[in-house]
Amino acid sequence: MLQQLYFIRHGETAWSLTGQHTGRTDLPLLPQGEQAARQLADRLGRIEFSRVLTSPRLRARQTCRLAGLGAAAVIEPDLAEWDYGDFEGLRRAEILQRQPDWNIYRDGCPHGESPAAITARVDGLIYRLRGLDGNIAVFSHGHLGRVLVARWIGLPSAEAQRFVLGTASVSVLGFEHEAPVIVQWNT
Repeated sequence: MLQQLYFIRHGETAWSLTGQHTGRTDLPLLPQGEQAARQLADRLGRIEFSRVLTSPRLRARQTCRLAGLGAAAVIEPDLAEWDYGDFEGLRRAEILQRQPDWNIYRDGCPHGESPAAITARVDGLIYRLRGLDGNIAVFSHGHLGRVLVARWIGLPSAEAQRFVLGTASVSVLGFEHEAPVIVQWNT
């Protein structure tokens, strides 16, 4: 039975620093992102993981490697960030100029993923993760992680907007009396 799911957001990149939406664009970590990822090794190295999964994106794979878990990592395509489509590389202010009142969790992205599509992808991922044994580490991205936590505890994906998720952060999801819970968030 799954004990705890450790969700690790990748370290800082040039676009996460400037607030640009980074889905498919494969950016490396900045030096400060690399340093933050290395600092995760002490915390994560004390935990026995039965599986380590990572997004196929370079920034998540680098974070996993620098955190000391790269040798055990398996690429999981469903951990890739939300596909921002036409909004790839844009900042929120730029998107609002094109589409006032835009909210990714309600509106999705033109020529990218819709809220229904990301929800279906995350729900399938959660179903598979809950079928695994032991502690699982996953390395992924901000918007994907926010949707994952909302769906983990049974909330609609739109409620993901209420969960802030910093770079190189660790969040822990688990169970209490068989109910899915947030054990730690954004630490």
